[in-house]
Amino acid sequence: MTIERISTNSRMSKIVKHNGTAYLCGQVAKDRNADIHTQVTGMLEKVDELLETAGSSHDRILSATIYLADMADFKALNEVWDNWVPEGTAPARACVQAQMASPELLVEISVIAATS
Repeated sequence: MTIERISTNSRMSKIVKHNGTAYLCGQVAKDRNADIHTQVTGMLEKVDELLETAGSSHDRILSATIYLADMADFKALNEVWDNWVPEGTAPARACVQAQMASPELLVEISVIAATS
């Protein structure tokens, strides 16, 4: 079985495809200095772009792990998330509080999705 790595550097690949599944590297906000709503929206836009490159879409996500710098942002995250996930296609999901790689980051996501 072939493993396809897309946008690979010495540290990681943005996408790894194997056996009908796409694994995305962690995605963060487009604007790292924005509020939580804007960070979540920009992060999910980046997920959409990578899923399209992988031959998938956000209605085919199998699993998502979300990291929040502060669980006080959980409600705001869900407000954006609930409007992004098409009804009936919610993936398995975990959300945990974590220290981010950069202090301005409020949220990060890791996604596994089925490909077409």
